[in-house]
Amino acid sequence: MDDFVRKKLTEWNLSQLIPIFEEHEIDTESIYLLNDQQITELIPKVGKRAKFQERLELLKEQNTANPETVDLSAQVCPSTSDTSDKGKRKLDLQGESSQCQPPARKQRLANKPGSDSEEIILSKVKKIMRCVYQKIPPQDNKINNFLRKKISDLETDKREVVGVFGKTGAGKSSLINAVIEVKNLLPSGNVSACTSVMIKVEANMHNSKYEANIEFITEKEWRDELGFSKNFLRDNADQESDQKGDDDCRDIVEKLSALYGEDWENKSPDDLIDGKYFKEIPEFLLSEKKILTVETAKELSEKLVRYTRSDPKKGKDVKRWYWPLVKCVTIKVPNNDLLKHVTLVDLPGNGDRNKNRDEMWKTVVGSCSTVWIVTDRNQAASEPEPWVILKRASSFMGNAGQCQHIHFICTKSDHIEDSEDHSAADVRALILKTNDRAKKAVNEEFRKLKEVKKHFSDESFRVFTVSSKEFLKKKRLDRDDTEIPKLQEFLQDLNDCHSETLNYVSGARGILSLIQGASHGEGADIKTAVYTILQLKMRDELDKVRKPMKETQRAFEKCLSEGVEKSKSSCEKVLESVIYPPNKSGRGFHKILKCIVEHDGTYKETKKGKQINLNMKLSSCLTESIDEEFKKTFPNEGKCGPFNGVLNSFSLDTKKMKDKTENKDVELQLIFLSTEEKRMKTKLNKIIRDRKKTIYSSLTTTIETNMQKYYDEAKQINGPGTLNNMRETIVKHVRGSKNVMFQKAKDVMLKQLDDLMRDILDNLETTMQESIELSLKTDCVSIPDVTLELEIVKNHYKELKGSSDEEPPICPAAAQLITN
Repeated sequence: MDDFVRKKLTEWNLSQLIPIFEEHEIDTESIYLLNDQQITELIPKVGKRAKFQERLELLKEQNTANPETVDLSAQVCPSTSDTSDKGKRKLDLQGESSQCQPPARKQRLANKPGSDSEEIILSKVKKIMRCVYQKIPPQDNKINNFLRKKISDLETDKREVVGVFGKTGAGKSSLINAVIEVKNLLPSGNVSACTSVMIKVEANMHNSKYEANIEFITEKEWRDELGFSKNFLRDNADQESDQKGDDDCRDIVEKLSALYGEDWENKSPDDLIDGKYFKEIPEFLLSEKKILTVETAKELSEKLVRYTRSDPKKGKDVKRWYWPLVKCVTIKVPNNDLLKHVTLVDLPGNGDRNKNRDEMWKTVVGSCSTVWIVTDRNQAASEPEPWVILKRASSFMGNAGQCQHIHFICTKSDHIEDSEDHSAADVRALILKTNDRAKKAVNEEFRKLKEVKKHFSDESFRVFTVSSKEFLKKKRLDRDDTEIPKLQEFLQDLNDCHSETLNYVSGARGILSLIQGASHGEGADIKTAVYTILQLKMRDELDKVRKPMKETQRAFEKCLSEGVEKSKSSCEKVLESVIYPPNKSGRGFHKILKCIVEHDGTYKETKKGKQINLNMKLSSCLTESIDEEFKKTFPNEGKCGPFNGVLNSFSLDTKKMKDKTENKDVELQLIFLSTEEKRMKTKLNKIIRDRKKTIYSSLTTTIETNMQKYYDEAKQINGPGTLNNMRETIVKHVRGSKNVMFQKAKDVMLKQLDDLMRDILDNLETTMQESIELSLKTDCVSIPDVTLELEIVKNHYKELKGSSDEEPPICPAAAQLITN
């Protein structure tokens, strides 16, 4: 056994294996040749063997990544008895690594996200960091706890959400199947069938099976819905002729009949919760998810139909449908790169009557970075439903969300009349010409939507004319003509921008730089000087952030004050338009108002998709007063960032300091601080993105909270004069509380905005101060040597970036993904 092997075993805390390796004459050459069986014979105990295999794998990786440093790895471990030599070796290592170029055979992997090579790199660097985590001394002190937390925080799994809207028969299911190129996953082709629940489609990263996780509403929610449904039908029992044609009654009857057949009409809500109805779904009563696992997409689709769709044609074959109880279904598709970091969500167009499902709808819509509005090409501009969906969802996607792209997708673009009279080339030309006309018409219609344009620019809106049928069969159109490849390319870009590997490796490089820098005690004077410079720089940079935030607070104060006054003067007129609607008979509107108060201010006709939200109507002057300022302060589009870009502009200039010769002894610490600064800003951008949704929605939420007790009071009204008594109760409250209610909504929002700004400044200062302190004020303590690990990660980092040692530019979407 030679010195190299002896040194490695000692370095790896496996010195007890030295006698065994000496006995078997394991030297530098043979240690690289050991296979699993030989290692098992050498090291029978599993614990020690696992540690040895992990470290040997890292050593082999370093050999493969940079053969020139193999001999160097035997020399870089600093001697604990010779401080000056240790410093020399450190500088030698930095010199060699800075001159080392990636081998010519390597490609720039940053252009190939999701490739096997990136996955391998990510796996290896994660192994390295797990090993480093284990090497950190167990002592409970500040530096050790800090390092453990930073390594844990490297793990990310941010997903881009694409919401897919469209009415029944528009082709949503066929579109999703075609885009991800999985036949028969979502059932399609039956116009009478209606997808009734939210369906998420994402990648199965764990195995090669098709899976579905079915999440149910709670037993209490269903009991409450049963109570409301039975009361609603009872109140309308004396209007039998109207009930047959009443959409609301038909919807309730359809839902109850789907689950119970005819066995519900004469039973109470308590009777209908009996376990005999849920023998096939015991998970519902246990508040657990039901998981289906099958081999093929077709099998899963057949099993799921009872949980996702209302299909009259299959009514005789299926005894019990469970979609009325389902809150959401998540489908996991194996071996699909397009879904690796993207979730497609098939959404009901206008939310749901069930409050819990409707809240989930708002949350998912608010989390969409992209929305697809799907409709038939031939009716794209004139069909009202897709535009109603867009207008209703625009505020949830815009100021109350994070949507950057709206794609209006016109399906069935291959349909053309009298095609038999033309040649194939003429048919193709005619289809493409018709598609161009449809695109122009849709763009013109979008420009008319003033409510939507408050939240979105023309640049965020694109129109696609697609044919799922032609994409799969290619009879009339070329593959690219179908525009399905354009949507696939867009999804691939979402995956590419995620760049999980680069972000993880960059973060790992920063942490290892800190550990390696902290393990060397020299350079005390330069550390003190750099520390002082950074303190002054941070104070100046925080002031640059603080000033625009104060200006933002004043701007919102002014906008909201105007909104409060408009709300006071117009609220009774707004209220009258809702509860005294024109062209509505008292008998007809009685049911609607009853639904409004039963559902705390909201009403939705399931069949027609009409939506009434009294709380949003009452808060509309407040939200309109801030829409423009809010969009400017918290933009979803562009690269500026929140608060006019001041947070993204925050910089301690550590990169410039690192490049100065006099700062060579703290180069590693400055690399860490540069990485930490980026991670801190992206973490804060994510916090801002999430909390701005709550801040914007708080205006309506506060109004709803204030109205709640009066909705509850109106719910108790019955008997003769019910309609007028409910109206008077609501009008009386709004008239009596308008001087307080709208001012309170303003105060709540400004308080939340102020809290956010304080938290940003506190987090920025506290986190960066801690990082500076631990980087430059920590004495040389028992920190593990990570020379080998840092060299490997640096090589991977260079390989991913395709450059020597530059800090990576981060695109806006990818920046949100570094810290989650």
